[in-house]
Amino acid sequence: MAAYTTINDPELYFQTKLYTGDGNSTQAITLDGSEDMQPDFVWIKNRTDAHWHNLNDSVRGVGAGEVLRTNNNGAEGGTSGNVSVIGSNGFTVAEGSSDAEEVNTSSDTYVAWNWKESVTAGFDIVLYTGTGSNLDASHNLSAVPDFFMIKQRSSDQAWRVYHKNMTTADPYSNRMVISEDGGETTNALGLDADPTSSVINIGTGTGCTNDSGETYVSYTWAEKQGFSKFGSYVGNGNVDGPFIYTGFRPAFVLTKSTGTAYWQILDNKRDIDNPAITALFPNASDADTTSYNTDFLSNGFKQRVTTTSRNGSGTTYIYAAFAEAPFVNSNGVPCNAR
Repeated sequence: MAAYTTINDPELYFQTKLYTGDGNSTQAITLDGSEDMQPDFVWIKNRTDAHWHNLNDSVRGVGAGEVLRTNNNGAEGGTSGNVSVIGSNGFTVAEGSSDAEEVNTSSDTYVAWNWKESVTAGFDIVLYTGTGSNLDASHNLSAVPDFFMIKQRSSDQAWRVYHKNMTTADPYSNRMVISEDGGETTNALGLDADPTSSVINIGTGTGCTNDSGETYVSYTWAEKQGFSKFGSYVGNGNVDGPFIYTGFRPAFVLTKSTGTAYWQILDNKRDIDNPAITALFPNASDADTTSYNTDFLSNGFKQRVTTTSRNGSGTTYIYAAFAEAPFVNSNGVPCNAR
């Protein structure tokens, strides 16, 4: 019988961390998983107030000049609050000379979603420079990417999102924009073919992915059984909504309608019991917002709302999910529902 997972402890590769700002110029944040994890990609959001998302990674380098934001199309840079140090089991936030509210205002609450770059876990941070002509951007996944987000770093351009389950027969010809609530759009991603196990095939069609001389980052994932899942489901418009099988108890679920609707993130730390109700929106600066009832189960998640943003009748949704625990580990031991 095939193994259920090759990753028995997902906290080696993904952890959600909640913390409270102390208002100091810096604050060291220690992850609280059962295993130490040195994060490579740290995505922070103020939960208390409406402030921008704050994205930092170890490949571009950390600091105020390296910040990107999912709710804004601006280039990396500026003087904002930021991750200033990545450590062996956490990170340090610094207030910067502006926008300290994004990472460390006194008494404000924050969530940080943290990924470790790893072939085993199917995550790679890809940097490349545009040529203006067809370009193969190499990645190190040794598998075909299922989901990635590309951002031009050196000037203002919209994010571009690829997901293997966009509704066209050739997903590479479609795109979404994580900084916007618009639906799937055809012929605008800028790829000239589906990605392969070694490259992302960048075409000539858009400055958002391939302006000559401009620099880019792609946060790139390939699905790993028992740890990550990138798929789609169709809503039924009922409080007894669809069950989506992932093969693990989720720690993080990102969803988006292929039509017009906000992107939404739920996680297992802001809501420790079912239903998970507290959402944040990658395309917006909003604080925590409730009433997004979703059950996190031992082997997937189930929608419990009728809203069109998560469960409209006949509407297609894409999702990206990461595990808290595999449904069954490599020793055949099942996890419990929460």
